[in-house]
Amino acid sequence: MAFLMVNVTSQAARMDMVDVSNNNGYMSTAEYVSMRNVFGVKAVTVKISEGGTYKDPYAASNIANVQAAGMYINGYHFARYATKAQAIAEADFAGKTAKAAGLPVGAVLATDVEAEEQNNQSKATNDRNNAAFMKEIQKFGYRADIYTSGSWANNKMTIKGKTGWVAGYPYVMSGQKWYTNNNAWQWSGSAHFRISYGGFDVSQLYTDYYTAGQKSTVKPTNKDAVKANNQGANKNTSKPSTSAKWVKEAKTYTLKTAVKLRTGASTSSNAITILPAGTTVKTDQAIIQGGYRWVRQPRSHGYGYLATGPASNTLEYVKSGATHTYYTVKSGDSWWAIAQRNGLNMTTLASQNGKTIYTTIYPGQRLVVR
Repeated sequence: MAFLMVNVTSQAARMDMVDVSNNNGYMSTAEYVSMRNVFGVKAVTVKISEGGTYKDPYAASNIANVQAAGMYINGYHFARYATKAQAIAEADFAGKTAKAAGLPVGAVLATDVEAEEQNNQSKATNDRNNAAFMKEIQKFGYRADIYTSGSWANNKMTIKGKTGWVAGYPYVMSGQKWYTNNNAWQWSGSAHFRISYGGFDVSQLYTDYYTAGQKSTVKPTNKDAVKANNQGANKNTSKPSTSAKWVKEAKTYTLKTAVKLRTGASTSSNAITILPAGTTVKTDQAIIQGGYRWVRQPRSHGYGYLATGPASNTLEYVKSGATHTYYTVKSGDSWWAIAQRNGLNMTTLASQNGKTIYTTIYPGQRLVVR
């Protein structure tokens, strides 16, 4: 999920809601109970689907285990739609997938709108498409909402008061209340919990929209501990992330779809040109940041930058000139162990996947090993 990062100061923000996906791997009931009891998490929003074909493989287990922990449960769909017809089709797919995974009627099924497909549309088009998705998803008995970044809210799409789940990550997290006119504010994408591995997206709730109509059967056991742990978690996000670094890669890609070549590695950077599908692009560096994998293309007068795909599918927009061998990460794996198994240096292994050795890997991820 995307974010806006600036510098603020105030009291500790709350961890009212956590959102999880395949990137977090399998999450047990015990982990959710710990989140609830130790950090005061009330609700969990799980990834259900993406686009028109992808079903999150952990959706069903996440839903069941959150419910077993006595917490409120909701879902989200990562939107790829660019037209009204696509929005309706994706809502149908998301609704059916959510039903099959066990998401209860009355839960929120939000549309996560932050992809390149929506960045290429006008505000009016995004508003029309979002409205079509939300109207369709309600036919399945789910309540609708929109997740997006603070930089997109009311710029790329309309987020009305008392609606919306908006992301904005401070450089110095001391709990300033942002986006108080909305349902929720996602204030960190790297929160850590006591018995869970890796970083998590956490949000503060301002309304009962993400808890309404559902029964929470168990409450936190130690309110003083919850307060102290929340304050500690705020301190853990007090510095900007330094994990995203450019890595060398001399590769040739062929575009599967038209992609904007930009002046910088950001969807807000100016477009130099639109490269049509079939274009061959030679690159010298890569990085994952802002929800996308970016590559740098040397040009006669400097460089151009293009996204090869979102962080969830880093080569979605391109095909590599070479055929790769992939390895699926298993529980307990590390960069070192995978590299040793495949006769690679772990720095090389991380680099050829557009990452560094400090990037967290999760069970279920696919890594290029050849």
